[in-house]
Amino acid sequence: MLLPIIVFLVVYFFIATELIDKTIASLIGAGLMIGFHFIGYEEALHAIDMNVLFLLIGMMVVVNTLTDTGVFEWLAIKLAKLAKGNGLALAVLFMILTAVLSAFLDNVTTVILMAPITILLCQLLEIPAVPILIMEAVFSNIGGTATLVGDPPNILIGSQTHLSFNDFLLNLGPPVVVMLVVLVAVMAFMFRKSIKTTAQTRKRIEQSRPDKAILQPLVLKKALVVFGFILAGFFAGRALEIEPGIIALSGAMVMVLVCKKDIHHSLMHVEWNTILFFSGLFMMISALEHHHVFAAMGQYILHICNGNLMATALTILWFSAIASAIVDNIPLVMAMIPLVKGIIPIFALQMGIDDPALVHTQIAEPLLWALALGACLGGNGTLVGASANVVIAQVANRNNCKITFWSFTKYGFPFMIASLLIAHLYIYLRYFVF
Repeated sequence: MLLPIIVFLVVYFFIATELIDKTIASLIGAGLMIGFHFIGYEEALHAIDMNVLFLLIGMMVVVNTLTDTGVFEWLAIKLAKLAKGNGLALAVLFMILTAVLSAFLDNVTTVILMAPITILLCQLLEIPAVPILIMEAVFSNIGGTATLVGDPPNILIGSQTHLSFNDFLLNLGPPVVVMLVVLVAVMAFMFRKSIKTTAQTRKRIEQSRPDKAILQPLVLKKALVVFGFILAGFFAGRALEIEPGIIALSGAMVMVLVCKKDIHHSLMHVEWNTILFFSGLFMMISALEHHHVFAAMGQYILHICNGNLMATALTILWFSAIASAIVDNIPLVMAMIPLVKGIIPIFALQMGIDDPALVHTQIAEPLLWALALGACLGGNGTLVGASANVVIAQVANRNNCKITFWSFTKYGFPFMIASLLIAHLYIYLRYFVF
């Protein structure tokens, strides 16, 4: 167990310090895991989540097609005019919009859609884009925590514990709303000076004409129709048992066909380094999972909590959050779910509860919601903590707005801690006080 952990930590050091490009480091790490036989080649390939990769590729093609029409420039100017060129008002509006979209779309799709608009708006208003882009990734992770479909860990927890969309919304929605109110206010205070706009910039915005930004009106109409079907597919995907990655990739190809775009041009704008980075990361994490690293950590949690339900729930919250900031939260949650399900009957026996309904409300719920909150919110801790973080960094870097591991962590980690304190208070008050 020790050797694969050492390999992972060494690779993570190079990713965090950026002494080596993170894609190169990730793929070398995957090669070492396979080369030293910490995991079999076939098993490592099987661990790559093609649904995530298809979703990324498909949405990157969609956004590139829409970008060519000028629709993002149009939307950016419209929003700037609506806010009368006020940078702080726009930042607040974008954070709320990002969080709401992330609750009903997946986080990656949300940031892929929002990033181009944000970069253009910042250029128009002559304000720094990097802090706002980082905050969008942070708020996409917070917003995605509220629903079953907002974040992959919730999808995994819901599918393996039979919790419904309404269960997630009713139980995780309230603390997420509190987080949004508190953290939007904190962000506004932090950025009150750095994103001020000049009178000259505001005047230029007021005189601008959004309609002039649309370069290909016919292509835009066709693309928006296809995009509408893609969004409808995301909402109906669970009922139809179709993964969002297939919907995104198929929809992207339909859009290329309908809009008569060159497929080579479309695929050339896919962030292939992001795709390869995730591929390597999935393989490295699977090697740790293969050696039962996450299961051992979970057993350690049970040991140190000494049979105390409140301590166990709150430890699961913080452990899953810190772990999710370091490794991808999907395999972490996959390893933690069986552990949580296994300790529920232990606590039921210990507390003398045999009514299934009471077992669910008094034991299962605090443990499962703690896991969901920790895994989703922990993604804000570092650049590699969540898929949305990596994607928005790649989009930013391609547009000369460099987001490094530490520049993201400087903003993301404090917001992670703040949101976890709210989640901690929520779990404690709801299940162990009232």
